[in-house]
Amino acid sequence: MQFKNTLEYAQQLDAEDKLRKYRDEFHFPKVDGKQVIYFTGNSLGLQPKRTQKFVDEVMTDWKELAVEGHFYADKPWWDYHERLAAPLAKVVGAKPEEVTVMNTLTVNLHLLMVSFYRPTKKRYRIICEEKAFPSDQYMLQSQVRFHGFDSNDAIVEVKKREGENFWRTEDILQTIEEVGDELALVLIGGVNYYNGQVFDMETITKAGKAQGAFVGWDLAHAAGNIKLKLHDWDVDFASWCSYKYMNSGPGNASGVFVNERYLNRKDIPRFEGWWGTKRDTRFLMKPEFEPMENADAWQLSNAPILSVAPYLACLELFEEVGMDALIEKRNKITAYLEFILHEIDKEVDSTFEIITPKERGCQLSVFLHGEGRPLFDYLMENGVITDWREPNVIRLAPAPFYCSYEDMYRFGQILKAGVLKK
Repeated sequence: MQFKNTLEYAQQLDAEDKLRKYRDEFHFPKVDGKQVIYFTGNSLGLQPKRTQKFVDEVMTDWKELAVEGHFYADKPWWDYHERLAAPLAKVVGAKPEEVTVMNTLTVNLHLLMVSFYRPTKKRYRIICEEKAFPSDQYMLQSQVRFHGFDSNDAIVEVKKREGENFWRTEDILQTIEEVGDELALVLIGGVNYYNGQVFDMETITKAGKAQGAFVGWDLAHAAGNIKLKLHDWDVDFASWCSYKYMNSGPGNASGVFVNERYLNRKDIPRFEGWWGTKRDTRFLMKPEFEPMENADAWQLSNAPILSVAPYLACLELFEEVGMDALIEKRNKITAYLEFILHEIDKEVDSTFEIITPKERGCQLSVFLHGEGRPLFDYLMENGVITDWREPNVIRLAPAPFYCSYEDMYRFGQILKAGVLKK
């Protein structure tokens, strides 16, 4: 498209935006009485206005029914989390029975490792990306130590090439082949948190499984952001948080995918708890564990309803809009943001280097050459909520549910003013 760096053009794009009404579905913080330009949906999504109703409903049921809310609430608590499976399956490209919601992301990754990291003396190594999100690094290191291995040997990091800011798929595939029959697991972040790169999950999954390894994905920055086909790609397992692009609220419940081939089995290693046993006999308090026939078998305790309710609220929005429409706007608004950055770059002495490759979701990570923390501070003070990463990178994520094209234009003007202010 032939974009223009003008307010009138940005407003025209907003007028043509099929999703423009959904901006009013969200609460925005304000700076100096004006709605902020919010670029940190890749860290914490804005609160949907309808969330309050879902939470209030639970609070009212608790007040009026107390323990009886488990069975007699309008949405009974004992099966509340089951309502999320079908809409969430559409978001991640799964069958409803392959999806459940429980705990938080790193907790779920640890639990899934029980089932899918089963090292032997020969097959024990794990492939991940260089400088994965710290929580993933800590999780992997502690897991291999728990099994008696040296993390420096057992964990194989695929590095970027010298002078490049992204990973090459061929390098990952080559590493998988080189590790060969020592490979127990491939576990990578589907979208890298730092540079916003989307990995070729289908190709990498196929290669890992061809070596006889399990393949899982941390989808913290992918769920609700990119097109996922976990079932069709034959992924073994995945997990994701719900508070970024899925807007469920700070620290809220995590989603889990378990491939259907591992369901309804008693022979798979798994840490087990009451809520994973068959719902029809759960309250008979039988001594033996009888797994649910779906991913709920990985549940441990009864669901944290006050955490799950906001997730259900936002999934209602995803049901209304659908991933295809979100991705269509994501592509256009991210392209417009990239255009704005290039245009402002022409008008100032500093250089903005976008280090996010073309394989991307809605995040652009930008090196601010010639600039430092004061520019970030200026943006924040002037109503642009963005994210700073050392040494001088800002991450910009124009979430399609609530970001506007006018936001992109106004950001460009504030950015230029911040640079010229020096």
